[in-house]
Amino acid sequence: MRRAIEAIDAADGPLSLEALSAQIGMSPAHFQRLFSAWVGISPKRYQQYLHLDQAKQMLRERMTTLQTSHAIGLSGSSRLHDLFVRWEAMSPGDFARKGEGLTIHWGWFDSPFGPALVMGTDRGLCGLAFAAETGPEAAMADLRARWSKARFAENPRALAPMAKAALAQRGETRLHLIGAPFQIKVWEALLRIPSGHVTTYSEIAGAIGSPRAVRAVGTAVGRNPVSWLIPCHRALRKSGALGGYHWGLPVKRALLAYESARRDG
Repeated sequence: MRRAIEAIDAADGPLSLEALSAQIGMSPAHFQRLFSAWVGISPKRYQQYLHLDQAKQMLRERMTTLQTSHAIGLSGSSRLHDLFVRWEAMSPGDFARKGEGLTIHWGWFDSPFGPALVMGTDRGLCGLAFAAETGPEAAMADLRARWSKARFAENPRALAPMAKAALAQRGETRLHLIGAPFQIKVWEALLRIPSGHVTTYSEIAGAIGSPRAVRAVGTAVGRNPVSWLIPCHRALRKSGALGGYHWGLPVKRALLAYESARRDG
């Protein structure tokens, strides 16, 4: 399905079911069933959202007011973006020690957006990277560098229940966030953005009480270690431009299209 999403993203316009399935080497009927099972919507519907001016439309129609969501009690421990996410942050001291004394398990899993590198401690997921654009070696190096003194152990079996719940967006996933205090505040704000909605970097800055720190907010958004679950892809520029995305702009476009189509289902 990663190859299918890449083909859709690279095309100048919508591809027919027959043309798309031929590129992937499957019959149209089998491809349609498989794509819908993985992505949750049909290839045609997915393309309709991907090729619309989706980000600007979402910014006009689905702008999330983070201050309001905070006022009514939405937080990292609430019902969030169609997934029950519970999270806790490491203490500043733990962050400063760069993971020393911590064992982080890791494994590779399939996702609708290509290979996903998942990392976790005994308290929850602490890393999720999409490697379709960056490549597996770069994704691994990126996440490992965040906790340079931790012990890393390949153990996909231990991570499988959490990883499958996270990637399927069903069930419960616990997050163990490792970041500086300012980063944690930004990530908490991101967790308040519902699926199928977007916000801006400046609104995030205002929501965390630092309205002038837009640039620092952008940096913290980019340092989010748990992609998709902490939805940094839902942060846009004021103009409606996508801005950057740590794991590649094609992945960001795919995530936004996926969530919009499922929301309007």
